[in-house]
Amino acid sequence: MKHLCAAFCAALLLSAGPARAQDVTLTAPDGAVEISGTLLGFDGEFYRLRTQYGELTVDGSGVLCNGPGCPNLENYVAELQISGSATLGQVLMPALLEAFALRSGLNAERVTLDDRHFRYDLSDKADARLVGRFAFRLTNTDEGFADLLADEADIVMAQREIDTYEARLAADIGLGDLRGPNRSRVLALDALLPVVAPGNPVGTISFRDLARVLAGQIDNWAELGGVDVPISVHLREPGAALAQVVETRLMGPPRLSLASNVQRHATNDALAQAVAADPFGLGMASFSKMGNTRPLVLTGTCGFSLRATRRTIKTEDYPLTVPMFLYLPARRLPRLARDFLTFTRSPAAQIVIRRAGFVDQAPEEVPVDLQGDRFANAISAAGSDVSLADLQQMVRVLTPMVRLTTSFRFEAGSSLLDAQSRSNVQQLARAIEAGQYDTRRLAFVGFSDGQGPAEANRGIAQRRADAVLTAVIAAAETVNLDALALETQAFGEQLPMACDDTAWGRQVNRRVEIWVQ
Repeated sequence: MKHLCAAFCAALLLSAGPARAQDVTLTAPDGAVEISGTLLGFDGEFYRLRTQYGELTVDGSGVLCNGPGCPNLENYVAELQISGSATLGQVLMPALLEAFALRSGLNAERVTLDDRHFRYDLSDKADARLVGRFAFRLTNTDEGFADLLADEADIVMAQREIDTYEARLAADIGLGDLRGPNRSRVLALDALLPVVAPGNPVGTISFRDLARVLAGQIDNWAELGGVDVPISVHLREPGAALAQVVETRLMGPPRLSLASNVQRHATNDALAQAVAADPFGLGMASFSKMGNTRPLVLTGTCGFSLRATRRTIKTEDYPLTVPMFLYLPARRLPRLARDFLTFTRSPAAQIVIRRAGFVDQAPEEVPVDLQGDRFANAISAAGSDVSLADLQQMVRVLTPMVRLTTSFRFEAGSSLLDAQSRSNVQQLARAIEAGQYDTRRLAFVGFSDGQGPAEANRGIAQRRADAVLTAVIAAAETVNLDALALETQAFGEQLPMACDDTAWGRQVNRRVEIWVQ
């Protein structure tokens, strides 16, 4: 909270710069209407002003602009300010912007300003006319939201969801509900995973033991089946989004605090290099920046194991998935910016995302013959509540189909979809609207954890499947429901992904999958 306040207040001191805030007057051609205020932006079609009546958006075709801040309408240059996570801004966003320029007939020239600031000048290849200027500020997610609140950014690059305090501030100053369905999108996926040096003999660790290592309660590799030497722990610096994920998702549920002797690192690359060079180190690294380290497999007391792979991250079967967000305020962006954002969802962009080392959002179909581990888990977990007949019925239903990597999971202790799943609703809705599943059968299949009676769990899973189907249909406003078959199924606790003896395991098991025939 203090960090955000400090960043927000500092950004406010800079927000009156001449490039982004000058007094102008908009006048109707007949002079009947005149609006004066501070020009906050112009997207090539509409002016955005701060006036005595509040923030107004005015159609530029119906007014004349007077004042030193008025844009040149004949040689308009789209301006966009992007701020936030350096993880997104160093490689991924530049790669996407350069690919967008190539496909749009534009030249993209990168201009480096300092270690944290650069911009892309986009010009028309035909006549070299400058058409866009996209400026980047690389800091962290906290600073990105502070820049947005201070009107110093148009888009935030974030590695976490916006928090309640930030969302309330944004709503209070007219940026809209940044938790709404159109105010954020998942650009790509990353994950947080425990890593060690290549020569470390330990290959697995339980979620509970991992938290205890980070808390200093386990401080020797011998307690994990390794050699008798102390464990050195490596994490990102406290302000980094991945460090926040460690504290909220790993240390939060068991109510543990990090040990005082944790070694901190300024970048993901620096952390990976330090762990790779430390034969007795354990670090929490980014999937996209593992370097020469070796990841540990997460295990549970019931014998299940979860490995971080591109597919398990995309499905959220791996529990420490980290969505990479773009947050957008409730105002119009220049057409060039809107075209770029549309491109980021295209198949071509998904290839760029994969090449940059992140997990893309393109849905994949996983056949039943690649589900062996999951079916083996189901058989080993069967008992008095889940009978052989139950498993046979599930196999009969699912065997003719393939599983999509598009899955839906829920916030901890809630029936609300989590951030990645809300984005998946929009993604699946657009695919359905585009006719990608016409003439096919889509089943929304609900699963639960194993807490409580099996019949009650099937009922909970059924309600969740129905809720996801309803959300997708509502988002697919132009869909022709007669062109495809939509249904729901529920199998409750019959196909567990993880052990139910931890909060994270139960959360992984509570999900809705999409199966297609």
